[in-house]
Amino acid sequence: MKEIREIIKAASLARQKGEKIALATVVRVDGSSYRRPGARMLVTENGQLTGAISGGCLEGDALKKAQLVIFKKTSMLVTYDTTDEDDAKFGIGLGCNGIIHILIEPIDEEQENNPLALLRQCLSDREDKILVSLFDLKHKRSAQIGTCMLYHKQHYCVNSKLAVIDEFGQNFVSMKCREVSAVKKSTILPLPDNEYLHAFVEYVPPAIKLIMIGAGNDVQPLTRMASVLGWQMELADGRADQATRSRFPLVDQIYIGKALEILPKLHTDERTAVVLMTHNFNYDLEIMRGLHPYNFPYLGVLGPKKKLEKLIDNLLRSGIALGRKDQEVIFGPMGLNIGAESPEEIALSIISEIKAVISAQTPAHLRAKNGPIHADEKTTFE
Repeated sequence: MKEIREIIKAASLARQKGEKIALATVVRVDGSSYRRPGARMLVTENGQLTGAISGGCLEGDALKKAQLVIFKKTSMLVTYDTTDEDDAKFGIGLGCNGIIHILIEPIDEEQENNPLALLRQCLSDREDKILVSLFDLKHKRSAQIGTCMLYHKQHYCVNSKLAVIDEFGQNFVSMKCREVSAVKKSTILPLPDNEYLHAFVEYVPPAIKLIMIGAGNDVQPLTRMASVLGWQMELADGRADQATRSRFPLVDQIYIGKALEILPKLHTDERTAVVLMTHNFNYDLEIMRGLHPYNFPYLGVLGPKKKLEKLIDNLLRSGIALGRKDQEVIFGPMGLNIGAESPEEIALSIISEIKAVISAQTPAHLRAKNGPIHADEKTTFE
């Protein structure tokens, strides 16, 4: 989501300067690659790049292709085969051992629901979005249909390029949007009766929201790391001299007040993490009580396990018995066991745990994983 925000911002600046732009999107990967389908890069006619489609080995050539797309005003599909041992031709021999298909589209801001406009809608609220990009694997240098549909809250937003395919194909793509929305996982698949025309049906969730209860010095490195990741951040504390914009310039929203005053302002969802870091037992207790039942996947408690046990005991005394689902989202002490000592290291362990939980992953060494790092999107629904 951070990449999308940066692309939208860069596109706005380019438009102010009168520069033409193109959008490059990874739409399919066969084998291994540094970036996966959904990675994007904005290219201006003057060669300014925002975002990334690889670890650095493809950007140079993709820039030239994008400038050609801008000049011709016609989209194209570009394929890079990094399985070739002599991949030095891309500038850097990364040995990704994959075939990467990149859709490059010129952006016409006057076109209704152009690819950038559809992408911009992904930032409109904290709801899941589904983007559809159509590409032809056989006729790569021919004009591609490209990014043509957005599915959101059971509504479809399309542009004129979708009309290229027949009604049966459109209904098929619409059905896949609903399926992807239900399982929350992207898919890449051919359209019926056309083995070359593929649809990248992309699941685009909102950014992770991090709600930090506490404004001590140990919270500051947490905000810096969350900012790098593009997370949405809110902070709450009862101390007006601590919860200040000068101390927390990266936070989107700061709330100051007693716990009971703060609670109505805290809105959580399935991509929200709440961390209790006030070092004030009663404040933390009121927040835990007020947020129950927990409809979010992560509630982190700073401090020893005995503190958490005492918090739970106090909740029980006040009539709140935490069920199994409630206890599954509580992490105390919070953070992964990585040997963290300093505030920055502790923040890293917390951020890593939150990312793993919201991604439904069990933290482990990648070298211990059998098979590829990433799941193959093409297998879904086929």
